[in-house]
Amino acid sequence: MGKITVEFLQTHNTYRNKHGAPPLTISQDLCRSAKSWADYLLSIKTLQHSSGGKFGENLFYTWSSGGKSLTGHFTQVVWKDTKELGYGVATDGKTVFVVGQYLPPGNFTNPGAFEKNVLPPNKTPAPGKGEYM
Repeated sequence: MGKITVEFLQTHNTYRNKHGAPPLTISQDLCRSAKSWADYLLSIKTLQHSSGGKFGENLFYTWSSGGKSLTGHFTQVVWKDTKELGYGVATDGKTVFVVGQYLPPGNFTNPGAFEKNVLPPNKTPAPGKGEYM
């Protein structure tokens, strides 16, 4: 795995650990899909979810004028039943799109799904760090 992939996975798993969710693994299929979608978003310069709904999805978009950015769906990151992660990045030097895709998807609103899958943060110190995760 490349450095960015390791950092992306470790960051997700740090938040998941804090919320009592098991670690994710990288899916190369999801990475290819997310990269393709990030490339498309860059070409149209619009932040929108892909269609189909077969996986969960997080989008990040930033542009150079004013340092503005948009992001959403933290609960998908910590959704307990999600097992796999893929990401893709596209940039033209001024604009950056990052797409994260997740299987199985999360953020379901049926009764009890949120409570079962998005646990409150734990208060356990990080091993050897003396700080809370």
